[in-house]
Amino acid sequence: MKRILIITVLLAVTFSSFAQSNFYKLSVGAGGGITQSFTDLRKHDFGAAGYGTLDYLLTPFLSIGLELQKGEINGGSIRTDPDNRQFINSYLTGSFNFKISLGQIIDFNYNNSFNNLKGLYIGSGIGVIKNKMKGINRYSFTDPPVYYPGDDTSSDVYFPLNLGINFYFPDHEGFYRYVLNFNCQSNITLGEGLDGYDNTSITRKSGKTNIYNFYTVGVKYNFGKLGLFKKTFRRF
Repeated sequence: MKRILIITVLLAVTFSSFAQSNFYKLSVGAGGGITQSFTDLRKHDFGAAGYGTLDYLLTPFLSIGLELQKGEINGGSIRTDPDNRQFINSYLTGSFNFKISLGQIIDFNYNNSFNNLKGLYIGSGIGVIKNKMKGINRYSFTDPPVYYPGDDTSSDVYFPLNLGINFYFPDHEGFYRYVLNFNCQSNITLGEGLDGYDNTSITRKSGKTNIYNFYTVGVKYNFGKLGLFKKTFRRF
């Protein structure tokens, strides 16, 4: 009877250890990509930007963190826009966000052909964007010319929506240390500052919701204290 009890306890401990994995609880990242504007102007032009992140990992697949962005958002065209409007926004953002990956919900086996999908995630958050018009045309080419009002510098609240995927690479101990990241972020701003044009004083109503997308490639480095996750996820 004692032998059976000992074997049962050993099996329980063994299976319990197989069903758990350690992970680093902090992550820093950086990358860059292309912005695309979706504002009142017809031409949704492209710009370049970079970003940096600092995340706290609640689990390997659930995180909260901070993100900074710096770059340009462009739109319109003096030549082709019917109002001859064009802007170049040299912007800076800071946001708080959370992300949840498929690995938080589904238990992937080591040899599962869909194993890489564990890093597929969605996320959202809230932040502030500082707009600074590096270049903007406020007059039409009509006779007489029409003036388009707005602020050259402004700040707006915005909501980032993220869809992306992480590919994990282990260190020599088998823990996920390095991450390759691909992300598409759509940012919904509150206000009229993204494109620098604000006709509300004339039209008595706001224009379209100002949005910009940010398509990025980046890398992350996981470090810090180790946490314990109930599922196995390391891949050797």
